[in-house]
Amino acid sequence: MGVTGSPTNINQGSRTKGGIGESTLRPDGILKVTGEFAYSSDMWHEDMLWGHTLRSTVAHAEIVSIDVSEALATSGVYAVLTYDDLPAAMKNYGLEIQDTPVLAHGRVRHHGEPVALVAADHPETARRAAAKIRIDYRELPVVTDEASATAPGAPLIHEGRDDHHIGHVPHPNIVHRQPIVRGDAAAAEARADVIVKGDYYFGMQDQAFLGPESGLAVPAEDGGVDLYVATQWLHSDLRQIAPVLGLPEDKVRMTLSGVGGAFGGREDLSMQIHACLLALRTGKPVKIVYNRFESFFGHVHRHPARLHYEHGATRDGKLTHMKCRIVLDGGAYASASPAVVGNASSLAVGPYVIEDVDIEAIALYTNNPPCGAMRGFGAVQACFAYEAQMDKLAAQLDMDPVEFRQLNAMEQGTLLPTGQAVDSPAPVAELLRRVKAMPLPPERQWESAGEQADVRALPGGLSNTTHGEGVVRGIGYAVGLKNVGFSEGFDDYSTARVRMEVIGGEPVATVHTAMAEVGQGGVTVHAQIARTELGVSQVTIHPADTQVGSAGSTSASRQTYVTGGAVKNSCEAVREQLLELGRRKLGTYHPAWATAELLLEGGKVVTDGGEVLADIADVLEDEAIDVELEWRHRPTEAFDLRTGQGNGHVQYSFAAHRAVVEVDTELGLVKVIELACAQDVGKALNPLSVVGQIQGGTIQGMGIAVMEEIIVDPVTAKVRNPSFTDYLLPTILDTPTIPVDVLELADDHAPYGLRGIGEAPTLSSTPAVLAAIRNATGLELDRTPVRPEHLTGV
Repeated sequence: MGVTGSPTNINQGSRTKGGIGESTLRPDGILKVTGEFAYSSDMWHEDMLWGHTLRSTVAHAEIVSIDVSEALATSGVYAVLTYDDLPAAMKNYGLEIQDTPVLAHGRVRHHGEPVALVAADHPETARRAAAKIRIDYRELPVVTDEASATAPGAPLIHEGRDDHHIGHVPHPNIVHRQPIVRGDAAAAEARADVIVKGDYYFGMQDQAFLGPESGLAVPAEDGGVDLYVATQWLHSDLRQIAPVLGLPEDKVRMTLSGVGGAFGGREDLSMQIHACLLALRTGKPVKIVYNRFESFFGHVHRHPARLHYEHGATRDGKLTHMKCRIVLDGGAYASASPAVVGNASSLAVGPYVIEDVDIEAIALYTNNPPCGAMRGFGAVQACFAYEAQMDKLAAQLDMDPVEFRQLNAMEQGTLLPTGQAVDSPAPVAELLRRVKAMPLPPERQWESAGEQADVRALPGGLSNTTHGEGVVRGIGYAVGLKNVGFSEGFDDYSTARVRMEVIGGEPVATVHTAMAEVGQGGVTVHAQIARTELGVSQVTIHPADTQVGSAGSTSASRQTYVTGGAVKNSCEAVREQLLELGRRKLGTYHPAWATAELLLEGGKVVTDGGEVLADIADVLEDEAIDVELEWRHRPTEAFDLRTGQGNGHVQYSFAAHRAVVEVDTELGLVKVIELACAQDVGKALNPLSVVGQIQGGTIQGMGIAVMEEIIVDPVTAKVRNPSFTDYLLPTILDTPTIPVDVLELADDHAPYGLRGIGEAPTLSSTPAVLAAIRNATGLELDRTPVRPEHLTGV
């Protein structure tokens, strides 16, 4: 068994490589960059049909009649379904409030709402058949903003509401309302030497993931269905899908397929129920893949918001009070709006010490497109407004904007307006210091380059609109505060199954979770955790499915914290069982089995002094250790519905940005030259992935600053630009240099001291860019995105 003779010591070269703290490469990375990775849209099944969804062409209307006869008569069509064909009593779904119909019944509430389904032997046949469905609409008045939603006699988007929010909202067209009141803002206002007010507008942003919604539903012999789908939360999907199909959850088996990005847009259902309905009706596998036009209507977007802020400060620069009102447009259905309201209100003050606050946040029901989860989740909109306010106050007080922020920065121990203490490092002032200290890029680089000047470095880029005339540089700063994990008393847990066995003479760990890998790198980190805790080099990541307990959503910057914590917890349990097995089998060979602290390193059982006691393979032999456990972070609690008091969040994350822009003031064109970021990550489990997440979040924030916006017609509530031709996205040509300074101050409450990182950089990059443009132009600029006409006045 390899345990006799003199014990040896493990050397540095024998330690397990690829563990926590190393920049191990993604297992799916090469496949993705070479085009060999199988995304959900690549799935194929013999004899499969293609599904298509017919959507409403108007935003608010009564459905007078639907005639599907011509579609059904089309050659190659196997099924056409409407609301009347739904098989179960439950015909709605929703993340929290089940207000979203699987197919519209009686009326449609937004442009692009699903009305009918078609299954055919070819995707074009399905599309042509859907176009033959005749729907008679009687259009109704549209609700598009707060004034039309709450006016006397306003049409109710959802009549007869009975959800648990209806009892505390002032109008049925308000989904949820959350006030946060602490201290006496009115009295503090009287002590202020300077008061600034501002009204801000934040545009509707799309998640714009490159892989469209897609999936494959396969009917099973037991009357159930197997669904292969790109999603963010398998078990949440399952909880919503099964009742609508009239099936028990164990007959709806879900497996994650390749996901081409998410950013919150896959947290709600899209084609999942539709594919299952068609598969069960036809008895054949059904594949649905949205094109880009359909994708714009197939998922929720970021809430557009109107925000009113008031801040006061003393002459020496100390903040006295803050008042704000945040109005989020949730669109036709609730989606995640209640939770977004909770985030927007509880984080509305930002990373600052303000003792007297009066905050109100609401989300509206309107006939605009439904809005829900997107990276930053309510904190993004608030950060844009409060950071603009900080710059206004600094200017009024003739103070440096960074020094003003540092003077008022929160730190560990600060009480938030909710009454919750920040109980882990909060290095706000240090992040600002670091980002300000980074070297600035050279000015007017195109001049020093001479004949080698690259017009891509200028505003307008390859359109060659300027050679530097009228171009002005601006510099701006911003810092943000974001929560990590699910909040407000939600039971936020994850499950991990870890198996250890010997395969081919080597110990191998298999990690099985339901975590959705959407590009964040969770599969990489899970393998790193297993190598660290179990001392093995060979780790297999089992495909995510619903045959293991829930891993929660891949959102809220929570997966490394929560599912990573679950993997760590299960690995620790496996390790203890393995060591106990070793004590039983081999304990008589060496007293250290009973007396020393034992570790697993480099495929061996070792003492904390490095002495090797046995090979892991020799301990296991032909036995396997299999553990499945749930893991939870510390509990949170709901905010009081009158005062907003409560320990609502489990962790906070912080990032600061400095933006450097060059603006063609004659044409209103902006070139972001650099977006430097400093962020505290607690512990960088994979430093390369950490930097990638920070840079990706930074660019997403830059997008909404200068180009991204879904345009909704204010009269008809119809989407005007549902394509990547008209919805502008940053490309590599728009991407600036993004130097990143990573700070690692451990949160003792979190696994390995880590801090969720994915969302924080999306907050502060947007207001930093806006601040830089203001610095260059002298304009106030109170909306996102900034367009050329806002800079030229044309």
